[in-house]
This record gives sequence, C-alpha cells and structure tokens, in this order.
Amino acid sequence: MAPEYGREGKVSRKCDVYSYGTLLMETFTRKRPTGEIFDGETCLRTWTGESLLHNSIIEVVDRDLVSREEMDFSSREECLLCILNLAMDCTADLPEKRIDMKNVVSRLVKIRVTLS
Repeated sequence: MAPEYGREGKVSRKCDVYSYGTLLMETFTRKRPTGEIFDGETCLRTWTGESLLHNSIIEVVDRDLVSREEMDFSSREECLLCILNLAMDCTADLPEKRIDMKNVVSRLVKIRVTLS
C-alpha cells in the first residue's frame, strides 16, 4: 500500500503506480510484502533496493527464473535488473518522485525490445 494512502488515506493514480511496482517485486522475487523475513525495519522494497545497490540481484530473484548455469544468464540477469529498477521507480516514497504509467509502459516495451 502506498505510504500516503496508509498515513493519510489519500488515493491517487500514483497509489496505483506504487501498487504496480510492488506487484513487480512480488512476481520476480516470489516474496510477499508481509512475508516473515520482513520485520519492522526491512520491507520488500528496501530488501530489493539493497540487492540492486550491491549487485546481488541473483540473491533476491526467484530461483526458478534464472540460474547461473544457463547459457543466456547475463541477458536474463540484465532483464531482471531492468524490471526491478522499474519496480523501485514505481515505489518511491514520495508520490511526485514516482514515474507515471505511460513511462512504465514505455520502459517495459524498451526492455522487451532490447532484450528480445
């Protein structure tokens, strides 16, 4: 749930963008935001963001999606990196810092075209 919705009950399109970003993270990490590994200080977003900072994306991505032994490992890893970076841009804490859905679609198309 978007922070502004939880704190103030404000609903906007930016809340939907936040939810979409969370959905992307859930899908590609196979973790729920309410999962047991997330305590009061760690959440799905910070856990994912830290893996992006430390170039350890393979540690958080669902193991069924990619394996180091695959021939096209680097292109899959790049695709997952792009998608999770998009998820992070969708889930920025401040609504005005989040991208809009037009840009989300544009980036998804670019990812597909670049990595196909």
